[in-house]
Formats: sequence, structure tokens, C-alpha cells
Amino acid sequence: MKKYIAEINVMPLKNLLDPQGKAVFHSMQKIGFDEVSSVRIGKHITMEIEAESKEKAMERVNEACNKILANPVMEGYDYTVREAEN
Repeated sequence: MKKYIAEINVMPLKNLLDPQGKAVFHSMQKIGFDEVSSVRIGKHITMEIEAESKEKAMERVNEACNKILANPVMEGYDYTVREAEN
């Protein structure tokens, strides 16, 4: 078994309202960040996982995202998996 590191980004779907992102956007506008045109806020998850191969690790990460880390009705996700350094 090898150890892998998964970097997962979960974001609200683009067609859904993101109240937290909207609030941060308005605050940024008020303090002079006029060049900012949009803010969306999600979550970043780092996970260590042991698996026989990178492909098996990716399968398990995808399963974790679908079952617990993301709500597929409201959120999308992407991830990368790399071998952990010793």
C-alpha cells in the first residue's frame, strides 16, 4: 500500500445563489476592491489515503466526495491525487 494526498475543492454550483460569496463581494466593493467582479466561496479539503495504486486512491476519493464531502444537489467538486512524500 502507498500513501497518497488528495486535494479536493468543493464549490457551489454556478447556477445557485452563493450568499457567503455575495456578502464577501459586497464587503470587498465597500473597501475599495472595485476590480473584483465576483466572489464564490467553497471549501478546500486535504486528505491522506492509503491505496494499492493512484487509480484506486482516485476511486475512493471520488466515492468520498459523492457520499460525504459534497452535496451533489448544490455543489460540484474537483480533486487531484498525488503520491505522498516519505
